[in-house]
Amino acid sequence: MHLEHIIPFATTNDNCYHPRAFGRGHFLAAAFTFYNLVRMSSSLWSLTAGTQGQIQDFDTVLADNYRVRLMELGFHPGEVVTCLQTPAFGSPKVFRVANSIFSLDDEVASHILITPITPA
Repeated sequence: MHLEHIIPFATTNDNCYHPRAFGRGHFLAAAFTFYNLVRMSSSLWSLTAGTQGQIQDFDTVLADNYRVRLMELGFHPGEVVTCLQTPAFGSPKVFRVANSIFSLDDEVASHILITPITPA
């Protein structure tokens, strides 16, 4: 069964376990895992001051030279990023990754996909 057959069923509000839709239970688990990753992912630009997120990946639209430079600066998948400051009027936001602090504008930060981290 292809993923495109699973996701539309898994993203509805109906009862998602339907024996005729899935031959085995592991397809359902895979669909929910993928759905939760897509649903919970947002861009780095969506963080507000004091919030954190874990980098998942880069958007496919981001040019390779930007992707390479961001990785050189420490923006790797799996790294935790903290938003330190969100100035007004669309000015670049200030982020901490590892022990470094960077300012990124929305044209770059919106292409870094993250999973928001909720405080414990």
